[in-house]
Amino acid sequence: MEQYEPDRLTPPRQAAVQRGTRGGRAALTRRSLLRATAGGALATGGLGALGGCGIPAAGKTRGGTSAQDHSAREKVVNFSNWTEYIDVDDSGKRHPTLDTFRERTGIRVGYTEDINDNNEFFGKIKPQLAAGQDTGRDLIVLTDWLAARLIRLGWVQKLDVSNLPHAYTNLSPQFRDPDWDPGRAYSYPWQGISTVIAYNKKALDGIEVTSVSDLLDNPKLKGRVGFLSEMRDSMGMTLLDMGKDPARFSGDDFDAAIARLQKAVDKGQIRRFTGNDYTSDLTKGDLAACVAWAGDIVQLKADSPDVGFVIPDSGYMTSTDNLCVPNKARHKTNAERLIDFYYEPAQAAALAAYINYVTPVDGVKPYLAKIDQDAADNPLIVPDQAMQAKSHAFRSLSQKEETAYEEKFAKLTGA
Repeated sequence: MEQYEPDRLTPPRQAAVQRGTRGGRAALTRRSLLRATAGGALATGGLGALGGCGIPAAGKTRGGTSAQDHSAREKVVNFSNWTEYIDVDDSGKRHPTLDTFRERTGIRVGYTEDINDNNEFFGKIKPQLAAGQDTGRDLIVLTDWLAARLIRLGWVQKLDVSNLPHAYTNLSPQFRDPDWDPGRAYSYPWQGISTVIAYNKKALDGIEVTSVSDLLDNPKLKGRVGFLSEMRDSMGMTLLDMGKDPARFSGDDFDAAIARLQKAVDKGQIRRFTGNDYTSDLTKGDLAACVAWAGDIVQLKADSPDVGFVIPDSGYMTSTDNLCVPNKARHKTNAERLIDFYYEPAQAAALAAYINYVTPVDGVKPYLAKIDQDAADNPLIVPDQAMQAKSHAFRSLSQKEETAYEEKFAKLTGA
């Protein structure tokens, strides 16, 4: 990231300071909220409630319901997103990319940061969608597993590829064909989220960490290892280390990975399972190494030179936050134009420079280099081909699998 320079802050550094004064780094703030997984749904009845309130069971429907499109007459698009997940100017009040979109198209973006938790947001929009009503939103950002659920339920609309020339052309191959939305018929990634191994070089004191096996088996790291409380990330990384593909694993494979982690818990190797609160332990050195989210590490490295990361030879996990158009949206075409706008490399670069997540847009690097050369060279933001080849996604789960796997993982973590 940018180097500190007395009395002179570069635009990316100014942006980081702005984020800090508004309550913390975007990556850290967002991460603590993002991974509200189906495990949270188990606690709140989110999964079990699907069958008992007039909602079809997951996997039995597909394809959304359109409404009369008012885009030509009403130059507006209502966009719901997570907090601190878009570029902001020096005043902290305006979003430069949205301003550019309006200047170019004449379409005003009603931008709302009203997504704080996947399950909470699902509960907010579920009554209208189940009743076939407009949610008042034209574009929403959902983490992949929830996007998959809404696609299965038939609650998001199929996108018109003729309105998405840049998106269709520039979508990175890494994100093109998830099993829950083959060919991206119903969604396009907003940002990617990579799970890697992070370490504190000073705390390691010469100990080599290159794999999940090192985390689990090296006695010199006993009590100084962290794993994530997000099931898909911790289990995915463990499955990869065991030579299993997270996109194709069996129930027996899952149980074997649980047993492997349980052994490490029992012998005190794993200090704890965390949300993004691992960041404090990592920077202090209480954790020598841990499974971590790349967006956090990009930010931590800017302030903590001892923090680094490694991509295991076995690979790493990737998930996505996704742009979807809900059923009955009034301005579907306008929403598609906004999706396509963010797949122009220059706009994707402006977004990536500010929020530091994995950009899903090919061709961003030269544009990002004009803003922040360090960010452009960071494979956690712009993965090169070698890193993309090591990327793996966790496969879609049936409702029965999701319930069973989350229960087993909760037992492991003591949740």
